[in-house]
Amino acid sequence: MSTVQTKDGVEIFYKDWGPKDAQPIMFHHGWPLSSDDWDAQMLFFVQNGYRVVAHDRRGHGRSAQVSDGHDMDHYAADAFAVVEALDLRNAVHIGHSTGGGEVARYVARHGGPTGRVAKAVLVSAVPPLMLKTDANPEGLPMEVFDGFRKGTAENRAQTFLDVAAGPFYGFNREGAKVYQGVVQNWWRQGMMGSAKAHYDGIKAFSETDQTEDLKAISVPTLVMHGDDDQIVPIADAALKSIKLLKNGTLKVYKGFPHGMLTTHADVINPDLLAFIRA
Repeated sequence: MSTVQTKDGVEIFYKDWGPKDAQPIMFHHGWPLSSDDWDAQMLFFVQNGYRVVAHDRRGHGRSAQVSDGHDMDHYAADAFAVVEALDLRNAVHIGHSTGGGEVARYVARHGGPTGRVAKAVLVSAVPPLMLKTDANPEGLPMEVFDGFRKGTAENRAQTFLDVAAGPFYGFNREGAKVYQGVVQNWWRQGMMGSAKAHYDGIKAFSETDQTEDLKAISVPTLVMHGDDDQIVPIADAALKSIKLLKNGTLKVYKGFPHGMLTTHADVINPDLLAFIRA
């Protein structure tokens, strides 16, 4: 397996497909998944001549199941370890859900005059802040995230099955076509990872205020969100993020769910390609 070691000694698994001299696209996955969640995008873009890279976040997929470091700072640093090892330049960074938070932190810290970051894409992403606070009254109450913690701690296998079969892909909506293979693949990816990483990661994706990260991003940034996202409600995510970005473009997809990269790859992939080529 292809891995890099971070500065704090964590083995991070990654995939690297396509011509080494082509423009790189790096994909950052959501909770509690792995780089496998990007199959539909990686195949599409490698077939369009790009170099595609995706890694498993620490504690997820095939990366080391370490006890600590399950926070946005370490997530961004781990991504940078992969970028440095592969010497990726002029890259487009695309993040989904928690991976969108990872991209925001990564680009804010490493997207300056280094030439490493060309553009960014936040898909169904968690920034600026998911948790309801006095300053963020539109957020979700702590009880929602405590429910995720309880499910992860007490019966992770069933919780992951329920999330995938229900709100993640909108399979709980009336008339929705349910793909059992998609549900099973979500569950498979989740169960490959560490319960500790998944438990700690709930705090990372729900309580990290990324307002300043978004303000610091200067590269062209595409914000994509479905207006029927039951996991990361659009009103508290994309509609706020676009107001904080210096160079942002918002694309809203009517009726699309949180997992639209999988359920609607035929729509999302061409839109991603058009943004990257622009």
